[in-house]
Amino acid sequence: MAEQIFPTKGNLMAAKRSLALCKLGYDLMDRKRNVLIRELMQLVDRAKQLRGSIEETYAAAYNELQEANITLGVVHRFAESVPVDPDIGLETRTVMGVEIPTVVHEGHSDPLIPYGFLDTNVQLDMAYAAFCKVRDMTLMLAEVDNGVFRLANAIGATQRRANALKNVLIPRYVQTIKTISDALEDKEREEFTRMKMIKAQKL
Repeated sequence: MAEQIFPTKGNLMAAKRSLALCKLGYDLMDRKRNVLIRELMQLVDRAKQLRGSIEETYAAAYNELQEANITLGVVHRFAESVPVDPDIGLETRTVMGVEIPTVVHEGHSDPLIPYGFLDTNVQLDMAYAAFCKVRDMTLMLAEVDNGVFRLANAIGATQRRANALKNVLIPRYVQTIKTISDALEDKEREEFTRMKMIKAQKL
């Protein structure tokens, strides 16, 4: 059931103000959506590049690990000496109100080897360095994928709000303004006719 609005000048002014706000809101939502889409496309391109190279990085790391296993036997005992990396943190940057996580890794560019050299060889060192590279690329890909997910959700929500303004609220206020204006014009014509009849009777 449609809301009944009395055809008064106050209601007409209020409807015009609401229409102007809806149009401004739609323009802002449209700009926000365009900025988010541009940011999303940049992250998608970056994700494609990372996915293209991360498979090769993983394959190379597992090859190095296989070489180390062949020369040393199963290297499980050396893997247990590798500590959990405490230098991984999370920060956020904001794009049009959307918080996008940024993974911060403050580790050494040249990873420190956490095991001794007595019972190991160069194949194990190369495997360790290769998996450090895997870790770094995985962190970058996780950051990009999470950003893509959040931006896609924000774009969907922005699109829904923009559609609601464009297809529901703006047409509703346009129709309300037309209805009130027509009713006020009818009143003015009736008043004008009444005044003419009163004037004619006086004459």
